[in-house]
Amino acid sequence: MTDDVAAARTAAEEESAFSHPPVDPDVTVAYGDDPDQLIDFYAPRGEGGPAPVVVVLHGGAWRTPYDRRHISPFAAFLAGRGFAVASVEYRRGAGEPGGGDPVAGRWPDTFDDVTAAMDALPGLVRVHVPQADPRRVVLTGHSAGGHLALWAAARHVLPAGSPWRTDGPAPLRGVVALAPIADFEVADKLGVCGGAGRQLLGGDDHFAERRPHADPALLLPTGIATTLVQGRTDVVVPQAVAESYAEAAAKAGEVVGVTLLEDVGHFPLIDPVADACAVVAEEIAQLAW
Repeated sequence: MTDDVAAARTAAEEESAFSHPPVDPDVTVAYGDDPDQLIDFYAPRGEGGPAPVVVVLHGGAWRTPYDRRHISPFAAFLAGRGFAVASVEYRRGAGEPGGGDPVAGRWPDTFDDVTAAMDALPGLVRVHVPQADPRRVVLTGHSAGGHLALWAAARHVLPAGSPWRTDGPAPLRGVVALAPIADFEVADKLGVCGGAGRQLLGGDDHFAERRPHADPALLLPTGIATTLVQGRTDVVVPQAVAESYAEAAAKAGEVVGVTLLEDVGHFPLIDPVADACAVVAEEIAQLAW
């Protein structure tokens, strides 16, 4: 596939994924005082007993223009499959002084928010989604959100003294990371999302110093069931990033599942009308039920 063909295909996939109107949640709840510290809850559709909870962390290179609204059709799709869904918002990168393009993420705010949301989630679920079972939680995220999902599941193996470290693993059924920015070194070499990972960690002056606190490929093994879902024709976050994470896990003595989808790029994984999205739901169900 030539570069022009790949670019055209990616643009078409992105247009399809972003063509769906946002879907309003059943309820939105704050987990902190900042306007971005919100969780949208989607109640499970259909009959049955208490539903597993799927926590969704959206992508967008940790940059301000991309918020949870763009992934709301995916969240609603999962609710239609019988899951209770918690779609988390978090602080992202602001514009450069003088009106430049937004940088990727905020240090430490982005990580503070994911930590606070995950810690608050069980109590919020019990109050606001009585149809859900907070004892059965699967964490998923797309692209930059896939990074955050892997990171949130690895807080118990953060370096000693990290403000986000926990004493033990999170009570998760598992993680399904969708085209995640899972290895910062490989992503940086490939220039993924315009060097977003380096920006997230504060730029050249802090990249090496902060990587041990933020890079999922350095936070292994987690002991939590983990699957990566990756399109083989993804040119936004290439397959090499997921493969590098899986290799790092194997070296650490942990088996990470990697589901590679033929003729699939970056965006079909969260596009409710794409076959790839149904595959994602199946991967989540295997862990949740």
